[in-house]
Amino acid sequence: MMTAFHAPFCSKALLLPPLLLSLTLLACSATAQRTAPPRERISINTGWKFYRYNAATTPDTLIYDVRPEIKENQDTRPADARPTEAVSITASQNVLKPWILPTGNNFIKDPAKRYQRPTNSPGNNFPFVQPDFNDNNWETVNLPHDWAIKGPFYEGWQTPVGGGMGRLPVQGVAWYRKAINIPKSDAGRNIFLDIDGAMSYAMVWLNGQLVGGWPYGYASWRVDLTPYIIPGGNNQLAIRLDNPANSSRWYPGAGIYRNVWLVKTNPVHVGQWGTTITTNNVSKDAATIGLQVIVDNNAHTNQPIELLTLIYAANEDGQQTGKPVAKFNTWKGAIPPNASDTVTTTTSLPHPKLWGPPPTQSPNRYVAVTTVSAMGKIIDRYETPFGIRDLRFDPEKGIFINGERIEIKGVNQHHDLGALGAAFNERAAERQLRLLREMGCNAIRMSHNPPAPELLALTDKLGFLVIDEVFDCWELKKTPHDFHLIFPDWHEQDLRAMIRRDRNHPSIFLWSFGNEVGEQYTGEKGAALAKELYSITKEEDTTRPATIAMNYAKPDMPMPGVTDVISLNYQGEGIRNGGAYTGLKGISTPPLFPAFHSKFPDKLILSTENASALSSRGTYLFPVYSGNSAPVRDSMGGNSKIEQVSAYELYSVDFGASADKVFATMDQHPFVAGGFVWTGWDYLGEPTPYYLARSSYSGIIDLAGFKKNRFYLYQSHWRPEFPMAHILPHWNWPDRLGQPTPVHVFTSGDEAELFLNGRSLGRKKKAPYEYRLRWDEVKYAPGELKVVTYKNGKLWAQDSVSTTGTAAQIKLSADRTSLLTNGKDLSFITVQVTDKNGLTVPDAHNLLQFSIEGPGEIVATDNGDAANLVSFTSHTREAFNGLCLVIVRAKSGQPGAIKLKAAAAGLQPAMVNLTGK
Repeated sequence: MMTAFHAPFCSKALLLPPLLLSLTLLACSATAQRTAPPRERISINTGWKFYRYNAATTPDTLIYDVRPEIKENQDTRPADARPTEAVSITASQNVLKPWILPTGNNFIKDPAKRYQRPTNSPGNNFPFVQPDFNDNNWETVNLPHDWAIKGPFYEGWQTPVGGGMGRLPVQGVAWYRKAINIPKSDAGRNIFLDIDGAMSYAMVWLNGQLVGGWPYGYASWRVDLTPYIIPGGNNQLAIRLDNPANSSRWYPGAGIYRNVWLVKTNPVHVGQWGTTITTNNVSKDAATIGLQVIVDNNAHTNQPIELLTLIYAANEDGQQTGKPVAKFNTWKGAIPPNASDTVTTTTSLPHPKLWGPPPTQSPNRYVAVTTVSAMGKIIDRYETPFGIRDLRFDPEKGIFINGERIEIKGVNQHHDLGALGAAFNERAAERQLRLLREMGCNAIRMSHNPPAPELLALTDKLGFLVIDEVFDCWELKKTPHDFHLIFPDWHEQDLRAMIRRDRNHPSIFLWSFGNEVGEQYTGEKGAALAKELYSITKEEDTTRPATIAMNYAKPDMPMPGVTDVISLNYQGEGIRNGGAYTGLKGISTPPLFPAFHSKFPDKLILSTENASALSSRGTYLFPVYSGNSAPVRDSMGGNSKIEQVSAYELYSVDFGASADKVFATMDQHPFVAGGFVWTGWDYLGEPTPYYLARSSYSGIIDLAGFKKNRFYLYQSHWRPEFPMAHILPHWNWPDRLGQPTPVHVFTSGDEAELFLNGRSLGRKKKAPYEYRLRWDEVKYAPGELKVVTYKNGKLWAQDSVSTTGTAAQIKLSADRTSLLTNGKDLSFITVQVTDKNGLTVPDAHNLLQFSIEGPGEIVATDNGDAANLVSFTSHTREAFNGLCLVIVRAKSGQPGAIKLKAAAAGLQPAMVNLTGK
């Protein structure tokens, strides 16, 4: 049994003696059950008032806790630097932590360790939390909202936020206010506020009373509003956020950046994330489905109920269809007052449609619909989407899904959406995933935090495999104000909350409870903490393995022995080892796949981070490195003056490697189940090696969503059955006439012949562990480069690049021209600067101006240039190597024709027509 939070609230029960109070609460509950749906989940994303303290204003003193003083600049600290000890500090002022900690009590296993809330309510006299406070001068915003993304960017050194966190104004204290109407018919119901993500140290007041909060900015969490609700009118919500600078190694975003919901239930209801579905004995003929349901009774009396769960097939959007395909046995019993009970049952489903990753399998899904009934009436209805799949880990052969070996062809993804910032948008997230799928990617590692719930719904829908990860650090710190400050108080709650929220997603195949944590360095002490987190993970879910991503721990150290899966960051191909990496300062490691496999022969091995290769789309620097992998330097693949890295795709961070080197290492160790590239897309922050820039260089796809050459290198290797060929570089080199200009070809074929202006430059065949074909001595002459590729001696694919004319016109192409007017749907419009023949001019940097007509708005612009510090909200932007991006949204509730126009001096303008529906 678990103790529930609160008894239900009823307005007319305020001043009654205990016996009459109990009877009145039951009467209110019965009235609510007659007049309201059994469960409501209402989006309250629109119409919030927002205020952020500016630099000249001293924030209020309603702080969660004190933080240590920062004495050093952390911005350019190497990503693999050793984490350091926490700084001890004692609070010298009143803090609100004692009132916030009880919010997580339901996720603390030991009742003796749960927190008791103090009796008073701090902040109740503060103006911002009062219902009668006049917030008309505050900004009106809709959620999800990232207050920092509009900028402006901070430029130069010694700024409040440096390149590591994206040079955007994420820091500071801000408030959100919204009045929610609670009708009298809701008297007697339980009312909860569900926040999918708020960055960070969130604290919630309702009608002037402090309700609770949650400090970890990536967590999804709930507060119970029931005791503070006044039915029959407006109830004032006020949410305070406090986002520290120096709290992250990447752009964290700022604000209430995920969805927010009002959930209304009867006092007896399925608990928060209260269902767990497991699948066993899976075959094409049948599957055993296990179900666990937690039912909360927040009333003062025993509640006899009937629990029934039916299983339906789901459509592509995850919605139930048709008639039930299976049912669980009906459970009847009584739930004790102010408590919870757990119901466990199983059923068999004949001929299940299995969930599995494309292209060889299909991501079929089901929905379990649980109803709770009392006295013949349904008092709660709860839906649980899930999938049926058999998952097997073989330390010699890899991962098997439904009996088929699936090589992990994965990427790491941070949570931002480029020019949209951290504010979650399902359309933008799906665009990212579909481009990765085109490349051949089949897996995503959520680095290094729980994602938006809707992102996991997308990975379920599209059939991606997922590593769900919770922490980037534990007790030792990577930045002065990161998660280590709250880890001792919150690690159990955060870990259990993530797993309970996410464990029914079939796309998740592995839990990760740490990334490159400093405790790798602390021997048995660090391993003991790892064992604690491992135990929590296993208590919440026994159906999936658990791991830690390790960049330092070696086979003979204690930490690797804790986990089910050996997850290695960069250690497989070696760190600062061999060739151009020899002698570099930092972690230095030989290739360790064999050593780990020998030490842990019963554990599967994954490469959870590899490559960390760097490049700037369309930028080529000479000379070109003659080997297959090198660290970026000004003399080798980099130019610190223009802050760009060569797109020949041979260069990496000091501790990384090129894709070519990684491919070779993986292919030579077939027992490795696969790996995850750092990263799929460029992301805001961490702009190694140029920390005056705004965003990373490591993506296979740039921040605007344009494919780098590396996209085709991965596609050639990950989709060997797909006929493709790709030539680099572009062929506009007037200043290199007659000079050697290396030409490289990426192809899924095994042989190719290169032609310059119709003349053959030779036919070449890939050698073992070779992943590109190189013609490094081609002397530049304008005209056409063409490659013809072969596979097994047969014609396979062709590609060509040509010298273009001067920039003459603009071309616009929208990825969708019909937009829903729901305030969320987006069109991503590619802008190309072309010559008179329509060829994209690959070195064009024309200044473009955008305007819009009709019921639409330009949300953001970008060009993929990591060094560009023009605000994303600007309607004026230079093309970067011939391309630019405009993101357009139809105005909410306003259908009609929308026209986006693009113009530039000396170029023929362009227009694209969109329609809001």
